[in-house]
Amino acid sequence: MSLLLLGALLAAAPAAAPSADSAIGTWKTETRGGVVEIQRCGPSICGRLVTSELLRTQPDLKDTKNSDPKLRNRPLKGLLLLSGFKADGDAWTGGSIYKADEGKTYKATVTPIDANTLKVRGCIFVPLCKTQTWTRLR
Repeated sequence: MSLLLLGALLAAAPAAAPSADSAIGTWKTETRGGVVEIQRCGPSICGRLVTSELLRTQPDLKDTKNSDPKLRNRPLKGLLLLSGFKADGDAWTGGSIYKADEGKTYKATVTPIDANTLKVRGCIFVPLCKTQTWTRLR
């Protein structure tokens, strides 16, 4: 009888929340077929652009819209898009996301929802934010 009760309690228990480290991997973004690889960068995480629809057809694209003219000649492929985060419970906060098609950087939060889903939120300032859902590729 006690085994049945234990089994029922375990079945009713909520699934464990994903850890902040579950953000590490390769992710498909919501925009323009983008693929971003997120990895550990010391105590933080960082994310680089692996490819996109435009990069598949024009692999030598540059960061031409960057607000800093000195950076406009750097390649988009491999460009650091996510940086400066701190682990905050099950999320990464206090970081930034660079949006190359605008040449602008925004405050950002990265939150793993489950093993295959990531919420990435960028803000000019709260409440002017946009959230995307990224899907794990690897």
